[in-house]
Amino acid sequence: MNEEVRLDFQRTERVGFDEAVLCARKSDAQLATILDRVLERGTRCLLTRLEAEVFGRLAPAYLERLDYDPISRTAFLNWTPPAEQQAPEIAVVSAGSSDMPQAAEAMRTLTYLGAPTQQFIDIGVAGLWRLLERVEELRTFPVIVAVAGMDGALPSVLGGLVPGVIICLPTSTGYGVSNGGETALHAALASCAPGLTVVNIDNGNGAACAAFRALSMVRRVSVQDGKGRPNA
Repeated sequence: MNEEVRLDFQRTERVGFDEAVLCARKSDAQLATILDRVLERGTRCLLTRLEAEVFGRLAPAYLERLDYDPISRTAFLNWTPPAEQQAPEIAVVSAGSSDMPQAAEAMRTLTYLGAPTQQFIDIGVAGLWRLLERVEELRTFPVIVAVAGMDGALPSVLGGLVPGVIICLPTSTGYGVSNGGETALHAALASCAPGLTVVNIDNGNGAACAAFRALSMVRRVSVQDGKGRPNA
């Protein structure tokens, strides 16, 4: 018999972090099935693109186990925050306050994954002094998620100023020729700042997962054997 829902409970063993459930276009019955299967296993789950009205329709037995954030439209099921907070190693930098939903999705994903993160809000290039005030601090982060819509200039500017891994998150913020984020996406893809990585428009979860992968490798390399190779 074909199943509508087949969860990937082995993903953590393969790639280092578990599957996120995209809630958009799933029925209430499908979401209930997913939540039941996660709870049956006694494990946890990250839900993305969970609209507030859909969240409000979930049964009380689920609601009491969910940590929901309406700005990012994410929820944590069976999630426990880490006992100790480490110093932030990933920066999430957003060009404008209008990019908050996408930045929040990245922040929430990283929080769920246990990656210490610091957020920098509204430091886009239209007021370049706001970015330049924070450049020295941003240079200390090994990984940066750069969130920008409109003309998408922030990632290119950062790419010429800081040495860390930069993951560009173009957003649909803007109007007219911004074209739902396509201008920001094309600006990131065509950037003359070398070494930028780009994810899809509004894909905060994907940007966070890329940042987490990069940070995981940075951590492995920092613990090396005598031959300079990362320990497994």
